[in-house]
Amino acid sequence: MYYVPSANAIFFNGDRIEGTGNPVIERLSDLQNIAEILVSKFGGSINAWVVEASVFNGPFAVYKDFIPSVNQWGEPKSYSPTGFPASRMTVSLLSNCLEEVKKIIPGRQEQSPASISASHLPQPKTFILGFSKGGTVLNQLVTELSFSDVKFTGNSPHTEEQSTSNKYSNFTEEIKIIPNTEEGLLNSITETHYVDVGLNSSGAYLTNHDAIERISKRLTQGGEGIRFVLHGTPRQWCDSRRIWILNEKDKLVRMLKSEADRSGGKLQVCERFYFAQRPPDLQMHFEIIENLDVS
Repeated sequence: MYYVPSANAIFFNGDRIEGTGNPVIERLSDLQNIAEILVSKFGGSINAWVVEASVFNGPFAVYKDFIPSVNQWGEPKSYSPTGFPASRMTVSLLSNCLEEVKKIIPGRQEQSPASISASHLPQPKTFILGFSKGGTVLNQLVTELSFSDVKFTGNSPHTEEQSTSNKYSNFTEEIKIIPNTEEGLLNSITETHYVDVGLNSSGAYLTNHDAIERISKRLTQGGEGIRFVLHGTPRQWCDSRRIWILNEKDKLVRMLKSEADRSGGKLQVCERFYFAQRPPDLQMHFEIIENLDVS
């Protein structure tokens, strides 16, 4: 029987940094190491997924499949929910990966009493993390979430009738290890972590007030609570040559705090600043990954 996680932590990586000769940067650029760090942070009951862009222009990650408006350097012109591309691609990637895992480690077909069907178990939550340019995917996902329908969980009478009419059910097929629809993914997001995000253009943080208002409205309609955590270092938040990064971050925090006051505690936001006493450098940009406070 396949292991069912308490949550799926999905980490969207940024540009490639190679040949620095810095062992810290090299270690924290390794995708397997990042996955292990995620498990150490969120706990052994989660599944960790580390996603890279499918296209690179030199070292620059180009998340074209997730954000259709990006230019050749992977910088977005805008974030639009049309077609829900980021959630669609994320679901597709996770599904394909899971199918590959099943080929390597076949699940045992076990029969379990229907009274313990998956409909009675909590489905895994989703935590999304965007590192550096990977934060653009978070902006796109949050935009799509703001325009998605609220999905209510629970057992309908029809589900109960089906459960009691069959003595046994296939436990492994009923349980969703990962979200299998765009709507399912978006409605399962409960934590959003911006990890030292930044761009050489505007768009590192979501500053669309309408999208944040829509998130707040979803919560009043019964949507799952969501927490936004903005993690930063002097490398990004104190860069005088790219002052828009700090300005965008501050604007997003103001909007989130304003809506949090109206949400009855269902929307939470906090900032965490790392290495405040150190001068900005590239190493701290990667060190933040293993220093993340996700509590």
